[in-house]
Amino acid sequence: MSFQDHFSGHAAQYAQARPDYPPELFAWLASLPGERELAWDVGCGNGQAALALTDHFERVIATDASAAQVGQAERHRAIDYRVEPAELPTLSLHSVDLITVAQALHWFDLDAVYAIARGVLRHDGVIAAWCYGISRVEPTIDVVFDRLYRGLLAPFWPVERKHIENAYADLAFPFRAIAAPDFTLRQQWTLDQYLDYLRSWSASQRHLREKGIDAVDAIQPDMARAWGNASQVREVVWPLTLKVGRPG
Repeated sequence: MSFQDHFSGHAAQYAQARPDYPPELFAWLASLPGERELAWDVGCGNGQAALALTDHFERVIATDASAAQVGQAERHRAIDYRVEPAELPTLSLHSVDLITVAQALHWFDLDAVYAIARGVLRHDGVIAAWCYGISRVEPTIDVVFDRLYRGLLAPFWPVERKHIENAYADLAFPFRAIAAPDFTLRQQWTLDQYLDYLRSWSASQRHLREKGIDAVDAIQPDMARAWGNASQVREVVWPLTLKVGRPG
């Protein structure tokens, strides 16, 4: 599978507009492996998950095929950022305690990545992959959101988006499953922050490139009316699906 680059062209916007993962997710993941020496964050993007892992692991190797994305990542003394595809990492055998794949599993050659995971994980190591689905705020706002997501942008989503919509149900995960608690992404955002998030979508950027029109502009007046005071902070919620397992 060749590298499908949907985010390098707007890497700075992507880094600024994406929601943060809940800290309790990383605390729970760190409790699973026998050691906390090394975590490998695959498809690290702008380093959100990698940075959170530094609270629990001595070292983090964070890899992504996009140099532009890695260039936006916040630097940390414990993180070694590498511009490498998920299928060709420079890692030693049996050296990794935890592998994380945050909102990226659907882009990979899974057979290749899973074979590598089995090789680099220690005997008590763990692999975890997650995705977050469609955001919800409140019904009047969600109606406008759906008009953008399922209407204006429907032809512009990459085919892999279907795996996010069905919560990775159709993606193989051939590891000994570990039951995970329920986690939810929550952000307290103003209207402008929410619109920035909508503009960071790959479909929004593709629409802009091909049509020369910002699709979010088309729904912004209705979104503003539904939101109310633009400076009002509202809670935005995304369901999070987590697949966790051990080799074997």
